[in-house]
Amino acid sequence: MKTKASNEFVLEFPSRSSNEGFARAAVACFAAQMDPTLNELEDIKTAVSEAVTNAIVHAYPDIIGKVQVKARILPEHILEVTVRDYGRGIPDIEKARQPMYTTGGEERSGMGFTIMESFMDKLSVRSVPGRGTTVAMKKKLAPRVKSIR
Repeated sequence: MKTKASNEFVLEFPSRSSNEGFARAAVACFAAQMDPTLNELEDIKTAVSEAVTNAIVHAYPDIIGKVQVKARILPEHILEVTVRDYGRGIPDIEKARQPMYTTGGEERSGMGFTIMESFMDKLSVRSVPGRGTTVAMKKKLAPRVKSIR
């Protein structure tokens, strides 16, 4: 059962590394309507950066493909961000989620999923080899008390 969102957006772009910052900024601007703390906003931006970078680097190592970012505001002050690619997929998700594991060469740390998990409250990864990967992340933001003046 899909939870009804009070607001959402979908963004699609080519898997160029220059678009990672654009996706991060777009999600941060969207999340701003929830009045997050600066720390919450930085956590969200970091997790989105990691997910989008994974899609760019690992899903399409030799070609330019399509990356989709979707953000939704769910009940109880929860932000859900989904990053999807249509690339080569992950043959072994459990192995890919282990710290220090990478298929991206020596310049990659292999910490992407670990970082996403540490900055968000929930992380799920679905992948079909040859068809792509979907990373869904959720973060419950602290409700802010509005002062009355």
